[in-house]
Amino acid sequence: MSPGLVLFDLDHTLLDGDSDQLWCDFLIDQGLLDAETFGSRNAEMERGYRDGTVSVQDFCDFYVGTLAGRTAAQWHPLRESFLHERVVPRLHAGAAALVQRHRLRGELLVLTTATNRFITELTAGYLGLPNLIATECETDAAGHFTGATLGPPNMREGKVTRLHAWLAERGLALGTLHSCFYSDSANDLPLLEAVDEPVVTHPDQRLAAVAAARGWPVISLRQTGP
Repeated sequence: MSPGLVLFDLDHTLLDGDSDQLWCDFLIDQGLLDAETFGSRNAEMERGYRDGTVSVQDFCDFYVGTLAGRTAAQWHPLRESFLHERVVPRLHAGAAALVQRHRLRGELLVLTTATNRFITELTAGYLGLPNLIATECETDAAGHFTGATLGPPNMREGKVTRLHAWLAERGLALGTLHSCFYSDSANDLPLLEAVDEPVVTHPDQRLAAVAAARGWPVISLRQTGP
């Protein structure tokens, strides 16, 4: 039975790298963030994410905070450059083919990521993924990013909570359609356990152990061929 709902994680799954970390490095290279302060903190956040030791709110607040003080329109030229210079070259060779295969089946496709919407919505569009569930950014009355998240971050258990809410808005429920989720990270275990068909993609050490114990399929998108 083909899944009716197909969910894709982004970082380290479709993308060789982490969008948040790449964005932080990009801003450092642009001279917009201090290399010493943000470089070390960026690496620390990445380690904490991989180890599962950083809190959801601390992780998301750190990266959303890099947007503070500007509007979406003011950030947009840099965001376009970031997509083409840092993201597109790192998309796995097999990512587009995987998305296209599911699209041709007429399935409901969703990119679900802990990274914030502003950074990832261009990536979703580039991949041809029409639906995006991401961490949301708060803005003030003038449209400036405040540096805070808006609502629950889309990370760990939050991915399940946000998916249920997204489906309910469309008159759908997770239990009423066959679901599949591609992910690399043990941080995504709550959603991997909630879907009918978990597919482990370039797993971290913790997720690889879980996948082996449960007999979950493990795939790679690093090449376009089998």
